[in-house]
Amino acid sequence: MTERTKIILDESEIPAQWYNVIPDLPAPPPPVLHPGTLQPVGPDDLAPLFPMELIGQEVTGDSYVAIPGEVMDVYRLWRPTPLYRARRLERALHTPARIYYKYEGVSPAGSHKPNTAVPQAFYNSREGTKRLTTETGAGQWGSALAFACAQFALDCEIWMVRASYDQKPHRRTLMETWGATVHASPSRATTAGAKVLAEQPDSPGSLGIAISEAVEAAGGSADTRYALGSVLNHVLLHQTVIGEEALKQFSQAGEAAPDLIVGCTGGGSNFAGLFLPFLREKLAGRGSPVIRAVEPSACPSFTRGRYAYDFGDTAGFTPLLKMHTLGHEFIPDPVHAGGLRYHGMSPLLSHMYELGLFEAVAKPQRECFAAAVTFARSEGILPAPEPSHALAAVVEEAKRCAESGEEKVILTALCGHGYFDMTAYERYLSGEMTDFELPQDRIDAALARLPGAG
Repeated sequence: MTERTKIILDESEIPAQWYNVIPDLPAPPPPVLHPGTLQPVGPDDLAPLFPMELIGQEVTGDSYVAIPGEVMDVYRLWRPTPLYRARRLERALHTPARIYYKYEGVSPAGSHKPNTAVPQAFYNSREGTKRLTTETGAGQWGSALAFACAQFALDCEIWMVRASYDQKPHRRTLMETWGATVHASPSRATTAGAKVLAEQPDSPGSLGIAISEAVEAAGGSADTRYALGSVLNHVLLHQTVIGEEALKQFSQAGEAAPDLIVGCTGGGSNFAGLFLPFLREKLAGRGSPVIRAVEPSACPSFTRGRYAYDFGDTAGFTPLLKMHTLGHEFIPDPVHAGGLRYHGMSPLLSHMYELGLFEAVAKPQRECFAAAVTFARSEGILPAPEPSHALAAVVEEAKRCAESGEEKVILTALCGHGYFDMTAYERYLSGEMTDFELPQDRIDAALARLPGAG
């Protein structure tokens, strides 16, 4: 085995196609339903929000979708991203496990999110869209879309969850530097936001509320469309460049296949982007990794939610998605992993979880920040709060290997850096950070208000 620490591909090895897992699944996922008719939605139902090319990618039966040259030109600013062998972390944990992480924090926006923001901006621009609206939790997605819109001369309007808007002012400044307009959500700029503020003036906001505001703003103008940073099939599709590169890099590192793949999950895009190409290999009999999703215990849609049809937003503007959900009216505690505070989960990943293709665990934030600090002190990179959840599971598994002597090969996605999250680290290091125990009655209350479509 080669003793490389950083495995870098040549620019010519950026994947030329995105991978669509749906044709390889043992059963197709349930349809998206119109909330009025409860019938599957068609392209015309989605056209006010998305360009036709993305609608086509949402439902395609093709295993691969070619990446346009204009998108590849922007990808080359940071792709391929490096795969690291975390040798110093291994030594710090005294583990025989071999730990690898695919680092997406080298993108201009500092996360994996531009992998889909760039194609979404491109397809919208090509179809004549002038403005894109969106929501953002921690600000990673909003930053990515602001960057992508700047590349294709689109206006960008972003509703940022109030808790993160207050916690991360510099993330907001970054979006504004790239030309975006940023609102704290809930805002008085939309009917949906004003309704929430009328009922709860000090609302910390949620991704569901911010989605309602962005969708409402997009629906009011013919030249405006909406962009989503996770959850939907076309978003997960675009993220598979992560796993496709990692497959090549694993081979170059002299590894046959990982024994364990770990990723954090909020809506599911970075987790899917990493593991789906490896799942393709597993389904074809080439490797058999355990695949593990890690979510925050304050917003545990996989581990404590219900698999049911629900709205993707709080106000009920979106179609009905069959997913693991805590209820579209659920407002999560404002933990520092803002990108993981979504009431639902990707319908595609929810379907795959029901099929038993991967497992899920939930982690409290102090355990996650402890793992992030251990990682930073050994590897040097400060992780975003979101991937710290995956790192907590990696540390846990590596310690098991230290006890058992197993030489497991572990792969994770460090989907973004935490250099805009210093307030969160300050709270952890000062001992002020607390873990939030989510009461079951809050989940039950939100689930009681599901739309009841099945």
